[in-house]
Amino acid sequence: MSEFHKLQNELKENSSTWLVTGVAGFIGSHLLEQLLKLGQKVVGLDNFSTGNRNNLTLVQQAVSSEQWDGFEFLEGDIQEFSTCQQVVKNVDYVLHQAALGSVPRSLETPLITNASNITGFLNMLEASRQAKVKRFVYAASSSTYGDHPGLPKVEEAIGNPLSPYAVTKYVNELYASVFGKCYQVQSVGLRYFNVFGPRQDPNGAYAAVIPKWIGSLISGEQVYINGDGETSRDFCYVANAVQANLLAATQPIKTISPVYNVAVGDQTTLNQLFEKIKARLATYNNVMSEAKVAYQDFRDGDVRHSLADISKIGTQLGYHPEFRINQGLDQTVAWFWKSAT
Repeated sequence: MSEFHKLQNELKENSSTWLVTGVAGFIGSHLLEQLLKLGQKVVGLDNFSTGNRNNLTLVQQAVSSEQWDGFEFLEGDIQEFSTCQQVVKNVDYVLHQAALGSVPRSLETPLITNASNITGFLNMLEASRQAKVKRFVYAASSSTYGDHPGLPKVEEAIGNPLSPYAVTKYVNELYASVFGKCYQVQSVGLRYFNVFGPRQDPNGAYAAVIPKWIGSLISGEQVYINGDGETSRDFCYVANAVQANLLAATQPIKTISPVYNVAVGDQTTLNQLFEKIKARLATYNNVMSEAKVAYQDFRDGDVRHSLADISKIGTQLGYHPEFRINQGLDQTVAWFWKSAT
């Protein structure tokens, strides 16, 4: 039995109180759903700047009424320190997902990104310190590796950041480390690598590639690739990220503020990704098999290749990704098709 399955059984027997910030977001709503299904009490915080109220409705539909009664929601902003203090009261574990994502967004609005991702982060970290929470788990980012050329990416070797977003995520790690050394706050940073899955927003200028392409193909719109399509990523299905969060919150840690890669350890080019998505959609509508991609300029701030070494989180926390990219795409494409038809 894996460490995660053992943990799930333990949580079913013992209820704790969890705070999920950004709870109406893509990853946050999946954390909420998993925790409620395990009989946990969850406090959720979101200001709906990027989160979606419908995500909470979908979670409510996915759990029992008794489980849903274990959820308490507050609409508020992590940039308000009093709000952060309010939501951490009597909380055991904090899963901090609230942030303004997207490299392109940060290049266009660096001040707004800084306010949310650094000021908001520090507010949550300090509120958690004051409330003496057991563990503060936060969404870090693979963007922290910046221009470091090494592959696969190893936690201890990072380069120079390539975007304001990457700067904010690195500052999060620095603050977490300092709070560990100065105040003994236990924290764990999770460097997400291209997380994808159901409920991810396919719309807007800052949409992630997988939902955007699925949505475009279903709608009959042109799919664009930035660059030559040989840019590669380590795509990680959202259930793997959920597993990492729960393990990070509850398993013993060797140092007070470690950082771990959360990925699968697979390398997929954008050209390969397009073919995988197209083939799955073609099983629902054969017209999809005729879709062609169009190429445009490389995007500022993007790294060329990304591949994670996940041995550290596997050895220290017992993380084992249950979904590789093909399994994750099966689930994701099916969900988007069902939602659109």
